[in-house]
Amino acid sequence: MQRIFSGIQPTGVPHLGNYLGAIRNWAALQTSHECLYCVVDLHAITADHDPKTLAGSTRDLAASLIACGIDPAKHILFNQSAVHAHVRLGWIFTCVARMGWLNRMTQFKDKAGKDRENVSTGLFTYPNLMAADILAYHATRVPVGEDQKQHIELANDIAEKFNHDMGTDFFPHIEPMIMGPAARVMSLRDGAKKMSKSDASDQSRINLTDDAETIALKIKRAKTDPEPLPSEAEGLESRPEARNLVGIYAALMDTDHAHVLKQFGGQGFGAFKSQLADLVVEKLAPIASETRRLLADPAHVDSVLRDGARRAAALANPIVDEAERLVGFLKP
Repeated sequence: MQRIFSGIQPTGVPHLGNYLGAIRNWAALQTSHECLYCVVDLHAITADHDPKTLAGSTRDLAASLIACGIDPAKHILFNQSAVHAHVRLGWIFTCVARMGWLNRMTQFKDKAGKDRENVSTGLFTYPNLMAADILAYHATRVPVGEDQKQHIELANDIAEKFNHDMGTDFFPHIEPMIMGPAARVMSLRDGAKKMSKSDASDQSRINLTDDAETIALKIKRAKTDPEPLPSEAEGLESRPEARNLVGIYAALMDTDHAHVLKQFGGQGFGAFKSQLADLVVEKLAPIASETRRLLADPAHVDSVLRDGARRAAALANPIVDEAERLVGFLKP
């Protein structure tokens, strides 16, 4: 089996976009790959954060991942800061990467905006640590969204330069895996923006722990346009909010836009939104229930993460030990 690594930042309970764009696919990959799934709490402190809530958010996310089908007994689920190999290799990669490479990272430009002189250096060097997250395990495949593909390309540049400089082929090539029909679920309030936990309005997203009444109300209030749903998928091209809702329905039904529009084309949004709300509730209710059950016993969730960190370290430490030896460090 090829080894997969993927990470997600601990900003609390995930939303529907996280589930359809990533987590659902993570669960499916477990049948065909050796998987390491990481709550990347080191990355979380590259921006302003509340130290009082970080540990709780890490636990909440881990519980949600398990509730979504991640199996921590057969695969590995852990939090990044608990495995020191990430930081050790991250520093080596910070010394391998070039300033010009990092300056080309579009995500840094987007996140820093006009205030780039005042953001943390951690945000700037974030891709070096991301490369270390993956390569500390010699993982060869990473399920990512389109917006992270550039970071995988950089990770490969870093690995190739390390190998060249050290005269070895130690680090493998990484293949990005762009998966799923709903890789970009958009805000319920603005079809041009991704669904996000950082959005000030909770009405813009469906959280995986929202109850049925909350889900129904959010979908009812979701922004649409006055026209009925088209009968053909091409009719969605200039209608971002309609395309988003149809896309969510299609993803949850494991079908495509055309199939959904064959059923609902020509109808107004009222009936469609009602059907969509019922479908979202049906799919998310078991996840919400299991998340609540897990979080009722936080010590158990913590023990799962500790065991995952122990197993992850057993894989990463020999690899990073060898990378340090290749660099020339004096090893005891």
